[in-house]
Amino acid sequence: MQTTLKKSIFFTGTGLHSGAAIDLRVLPASANYGLWFRRTDVTDRDNLIPARYDAVNDTKMCTRVCNDAGVELSTIEHLMAALAGTGIHNALIEVSGPEVPIMDGSSAPFVAEILRVGLQTLDQPVRAIRILKEVTVKTEDFEVSLSPNDNLNIDFEIDFAQSAIGRQAKSLNMANGSFVRELSNCRTFCSRHEVEALQSMGLGLGGSLENAIVVDQDKVLNPDGFRRVDECVRHKMLDALGDLYLAGAPILGQYRGKRAGHRATNLVLRALFDQPDAYEMIECTPDQSHDLPGADITLLDFVA
Repeated sequence: MQTTLKKSIFFTGTGLHSGAAIDLRVLPASANYGLWFRRTDVTDRDNLIPARYDAVNDTKMCTRVCNDAGVELSTIEHLMAALAGTGIHNALIEVSGPEVPIMDGSSAPFVAEILRVGLQTLDQPVRAIRILKEVTVKTEDFEVSLSPNDNLNIDFEIDFAQSAIGRQAKSLNMANGSFVRELSNCRTFCSRHEVEALQSMGLGLGGSLENAIVVDQDKVLNPDGFRRVDECVRHKMLDALGDLYLAGAPILGQYRGKRAGHRATNLVLRALFDQPDAYEMIECTPDQSHDLPGADITLLDFVA
């Protein structure tokens, strides 16, 4: 069955690029409502933005969505991953600024509060997108694909010049709380050079060692180092789950990403929906629902 939150949850944090304080509230919603954002600071036009792949209008440093009135919201991927990974199908997300607060650079703060409040079951079946044939997008920079599988599996490979990161690869079946246990606390990362370049352009003003892993060649500048040895590839998998949830429903299929990012995942979703014979919408059986990323998890599954 579909789910929503038992009650609303509230966060205050800093915008990664603006450096401004931003409030975020996630409210329960009825069955078949889906996921929508509302910019509460915008009052002169339509301020509702759909959480959908075809509303994405920028993927350079994060995922940004936009509505027909030109109202935008960026850095949505970590929250989207938290919603996917805890199995929330319906919610209204109110944000008081142009970006979702970065929090600690992972999905952990969102996941912890969602699991603390708990989910409410709604009297409608979960609909999912089942992949029927492989869809691939390949460029000189990346390769990404979706192919048939009984449930969602994410297979990811990264390769960075900085030796502190280097080459990392990981594969996870996302069923039964894998996201919450294995990925949700893994933070975004960048090089010191990237931070300096962004801030010279007036971006990344809210970035710090409190909300990102920063590396300088073979060194990790964060005093406590990595939370996990392969935290960087795990964070890329977290991003992929969040961006995949913009499909509008859970995906039953195999995702493979090689040096992929927000752009690659959005492109493979657009390629998928351009091929009607590559997927089908289904009502999940109890067994299929049980294998979705957010099924059968509690706060005890969460690793801070």
